[in-house]
Amino acid sequence: MPNFNVLLEGAWLVRDVKTADDAIGVAISEAGKRLNQKKMEFVEVEVGQSNCPECGECLDGVFLVAGTALVGMLFEMKIFNAENEEHAGRIAKSMIGKALGSIPLRVVEVNEME
Repeated sequence: MPNFNVLLEGAWLVRDVKTADDAIGVAISEAGKRLNQKKMEFVEVEVGQSNCPECGECLDGVFLVAGTALVGMLFEMKIFNAENEEHAGRIAKSMIGKALGSIPLRVVEVNEME
């Protein structure tokens, strides 16, 4: 059975922050804490990015209004012995979803490893 590298995106809500950098720090810290509690240190966590539609510049995936931020997060993990790409995505989403709780997740990319 093949092995896959799965990339998920999630939306993390952070309250009572003053800057986008603070929101990013809090989101990464909270995500890491939840994953470590479930012994999932093997999941890589980073902030998502998007391109400005006007100039094409790469921007951090943070939207901050009135002290509340929505931080776009990326979660990457390897899935071994999955039946196919869809199965690998479901496994990753289930495992990470259980650790993170109510954080909405979506499969972004699944690649077979050699």
